[in-house]
Amino acid sequence: MAAPYKKGNAKKGSMLFKTRCAQCHTVEKGGPHKVGPNLHGVIGRTSGTAEGYNYTDANKSAAVKWSEQTLCDYLENPKKYIPGTKMAFGGLRKAKDRNNLVAYLADATK
Repeated sequence: MAAPYKKGNAKKGSMLFKTRCAQCHTVEKGGPHKVGPNLHGVIGRTSGTAEGYNYTDANKSAAVKWSEQTLCDYLENPKKYIPGTKMAFGGLRKAKDRNNLVAYLADATK
């Protein structure tokens, strides 16, 4: 498990999202799926359940309930957290970066 989630800086997280995530994900309500699913409403959702996105069996069967902490844990090393995921992202090693990104996602995906 990654370090405990501590609310980060959403503005810094926005920059991380733009440089590390936006090529594959959108956050706005009704936004399109890209290579990865739209993340609107991700907190509180179960992994593998965004309507209209074709998930791997690994994501569906993991049944992770996304919270700030589980997202933080996942973003450290997605392939280790959910073996078999098709997410190519290697993860964010620094807890501060994960906290900032999750703070942004918590705000931007409500």
